Amino acid sequence: MTEAMLAIPPASLPFDSSRLQDYLRSRLPRARGDMRLSAVGGGQSNPTYFVAFSGGGDFVVRKQPPGELLPSAHAVDREYRVMTALASTDVPVPKTLLFCDDRTIIGTPFYVMERLYGRIFHQSGLPDATPAERSTIYDAMNDTLVRLHQVDWRAVGLADYGKPGNYFARQVARWTRQYQSAKTRDIADIERLAAWLPDHIPPGDETAIAHGDYRLGNLMFHLTEPKVIAVLDWELSTLGHPLADLGYNCMIWHSLPSEYGGILGLDHAALGIPSQEEYAARYCRRAGRSDALLPFHVAFSLFRFAVIMEGIAGRAAHGNAAAANAEEVGRLSVAYAARACAVAGLN
Repeated sequence: MTEAMLAIPPASLPFDSSRLQDYLRSRLPRARGDMRLSAVGGGQSNPTYFVAFSGGGDFVVRKQPPGELLPSAHAVDREYRVMTALASTDVPVPKTLLFCDDRTIIGTPFYVMERLYGRIFHQSGLPDATPAERSTIYDAMNDTLVRLHQVDWRAVGLADYGKPGNYFARQVARWTRQYQSAKTRDIADIERLAAWLPDHIPPGDETAIAHGDYRLGNLMFHLTEPKVIAVLDWELSTLGHPLADLGYNCMIWHSLPSEYGGILGLDHAALGIPSQEEYAARYCRRAGRSDALLPFHVAFSLFRFAVIMEGIAGRAAHGNAAAANAEEVGRLSVAYAARACAVAGLN
């Protein structure tokens, strides 16, 4: 499937589309003629629009949401920077075209990239695929993550993209602070995890480019082949530990199909989907790792996601969430925190 689209009448846009049209015409040679906007649905984060010009030019605009934002959240400038840096590698990303931090254009910073045409699978169970197709799609997802983590981040100009080393300790502290600043209620399981995680960080340290939200729904596949043509939604990317990305990628085994299209409760073998253990072991073999994905890595990722869900609930309470079902999604923070505790053996 492709991204969900919704045509937008200019009067209902949260910004003056004529200003955007004039701006793009003045800076993009292929932006000629009248501009047509369509919203890309399904996300909880940075509002995204397809932009097509009648005389040629087919682009994607991604902007910050309006209103007061949490510190470092919705960093469209970082998305633009990392995708631009990865253009010279074998990690597939859309071609970036321009970044604008002039808020007088559409009210917030935004960037423009080329529009790609492909398939995005929002259900990790891949209901329309055969078992063989599911197997190859999961293998492509696995391979692309390994390729990302093998990029020399210094060589592509990202030496200052994050703080190398001590990733998990810093991240647990960061997401604990994020929870305290965004929570709408006290969640005991998040509090328990915030206390447990710092004492159970595995030994050893390393640094790679970490996507931060690596899942099937953030990958675009070729229209007919099981090949990843773009990794999308880099808002949470940083320099981090590669097993944090792998742990996050493995959250689908702990999420129901109704929860971001997870595969919890499905018959994985019958569907042609590997087990979490098989998938993680395949990643480690490809990456040449001698260690393994541990319960800590998955529990940390579930904890982090629970905090993100609570942030969505907080934005809904303040009226500036990006999706209409943000309040409902925010309630998932309780569910994910409970599953993190189960993985950590705290239940």
